[in-house]
Amino acid sequence: MGKIVTAGEMRAIEEAAVARGATWSGLMEHAGAGVARVALDVLGNPTGRRALVLVGPGNNGGDGLVAARLLHDAGVQVTLYLWRRSNAAGDENWQLCRKRAILEVCSADDLHGETLRATLAESDLVIDALLGYGANRPVEGELATIIATLNAVTAQRERANRPFVLAVDVPTGVHADSGALLGDAVRADLTVSTGLLKRGLLFYPARAYAGELRSVDIGLSPDDLEGIMSELIDGKLARSLLPPRPPDSHKGTYGKVLVVAGSVNYPGAASLASAGAARVGAGLVTLAVGRSQVFGPGRIPEVTLHPLPEAEWGVLGDVAADELLTILGDYQVLLVGPGLGREKATRAFFERLLGLQSPRHRGQIGFRIATAGSEKAAVKQRPELPFTVIDADGLNILADLIHHPETTDVAPSTVWDRLPHGRCVLTPHPGEMRRLLGVEQIADVLLDVAKDAAARWKQIVVFKGATTVIADPEGRVRVNDGGNPALATAGTGDVLAGAIAGLLAQGLKPFDAATLGVYLHSAAGRMVRDELGDTGALAGDLLPRLPLAIRALKQS
Repeated sequence: MGKIVTAGEMRAIEEAAVARGATWSGLMEHAGAGVARVALDVLGNPTGRRALVLVGPGNNGGDGLVAARLLHDAGVQVTLYLWRRSNAAGDENWQLCRKRAILEVCSADDLHGETLRATLAESDLVIDALLGYGANRPVEGELATIIATLNAVTAQRERANRPFVLAVDVPTGVHADSGALLGDAVRADLTVSTGLLKRGLLFYPARAYAGELRSVDIGLSPDDLEGIMSELIDGKLARSLLPPRPPDSHKGTYGKVLVVAGSVNYPGAASLASAGAARVGAGLVTLAVGRSQVFGPGRIPEVTLHPLPEAEWGVLGDVAADELLTILGDYQVLLVGPGLGREKATRAFFERLLGLQSPRHRGQIGFRIATAGSEKAAVKQRPELPFTVIDADGLNILADLIHHPETTDVAPSTVWDRLPHGRCVLTPHPGEMRRLLGVEQIADVLLDVAKDAAARWKQIVVFKGATTVIADPEGRVRVNDGGNPALATAGTGDVLAGAIAGLLAQGLKPFDAATLGVYLHSAAGRMVRDELGDTGALAGDLLPRLPLAIRALKQS
C-alpha cells in the first residue's frame, strides 16, 4: 500500500492531479472501479448476490454510486440507501444508476429503519460510502441510527449469512488523521482506501473498526506523490533492507555489538537483548554486565561476556563506564538501557559512557583535560560514540537528566546536543515517551508525536505500541501495522532493542535498521501467536522465530 497520507495531503494530491490534466469525474470513476473490483473479489460469483450501498452526500458517496453501477453491470442485485444526497438531476453517477433502474431507498422515508434492517438481512455485501476522509464532526442523529442499525446486524457473527461490510476510504465515524472515533463508527470487515492509505486507519481505536486494509489506484502518477514522507512498512520494503549474507563472509563481516544491560531486579533483560542482536545475524555480541550479574538467567553461550566493576551490588557506576570507554572503539554498535536500573550511581555511569557530563565533571579517561598552569592541554581523545540504541532505563535516565536536573550535574539544555545527531535510535513505549517529553498525556496523533520528537531530539525514534511509528530527524516516517496481544508481555521490547542493534552492526543505517527490526519483531510475534496463541507467550519465544522471520521474508 506504500504511502500514508493525511486528509489534507490527499486533497492536495487530488487537486494537483486535476491541475495536471486529470478530472474529478475521472478520479471518481477510478476510485469506484477499484472499490467494485475488490467487492467482486469478496463476493465471488456475482450471480444471485445482493449488495447494499450506503450513499452519503459527498465524493465518498459518488465513489459508492460508481461502484454500485459497476456491481450491477457485473450481475449483482444492488440497492442504494441514500442519506442526505440531493439534486439527482445534477449528479451524473446517480443518473447512471437510475438508467439501470437500480433500486433506491431514501433514509428520510425510512423513519424507523425498518427497510434498512430488512435489506441488511437479505444482503451479502454492504458498502459504506456515507462519509469520506474529510469527516471531522461528531456522528449523531439519523446517521448515528444508520450506523447503529448496521453494526447491530453485522454483530451477529454466529450467522453464517451476515453481510460483509466494505468501507470506502474510511469507515464512517472514523477520523482519517488521528484514528479517533467521531461517536459511533461503522465496523468494517475491509476498508478500501482510494488513492493512498489514510493514516488514521493504522491507529487505535480506528484500527479495530477498519478490518483488513487495501488501497486502489485512482490514476495518480509518481509526480503526484512527491513530498509524501510517511509510508507503511510492508514485506517489499522490509525485504529491500535485508543485509546481504555473502558465501565468503565471516563473523567480522556482520559487525560487533556491545550490550550494556541488566541489574539485580532485571537480570533477564540483558539476556533477551543480547540474544535478540545475535538472532538477527550480528557477527559477535558482547554483554557487559556487573560482576554479580554474570550468571544471569537465560544467557545463550554464543554471547561473550565482559564483567564490569560495580559501585554496589548489581549497580554500575563511574568506574564501569571508564572501563567500557577503553573497549568502546572495538564495536560498531552500543545498546544500553534494558534492565539497567535508575540508581544514582547508574545515572553517573550512563552520563559518562555517553559523554553527557559537563566538561568540569568529566573524568580523565576519554576526554580532553588541561594540566593546571599549562597553556597546552594534555589530550586523550575519548572514542567516538558508535551507533547507539537507547532503550528502557536508558530512556528513563535521559528523562531524569532533562526534567529533574537536581539529580545530576548535566545541564538539561545540552543533553540532546551532546549525543551525535542521527546516530542514536531511541525506543520509547508510551510511558517512556511521556517521561521524555515531560507531559502527563500523549497527544492523540501518535505519528505526529514521534515525528516531532525525532526532529527535536535529532535522533531516530521508535515509538512502540500496537501500531509502531519510526521517525527520523528529516521528517521521514514509517509505520508498522502489527498489533498483536502475544507481544504484550514483559521483555519483548528488550528483544526489539537487540534486533535493531544487531541490524545496525550489519551496516544498515539507523532508520533502516529500526524499520527492519520492527518488522521482523512483529513477524516473529505473529509466528508465536499462530503457534502458541495470544495468551501466555513469553518474550523468549520470539528469539528462535527471528531467523525464521528473516527466512520467510527472503522467500516471499
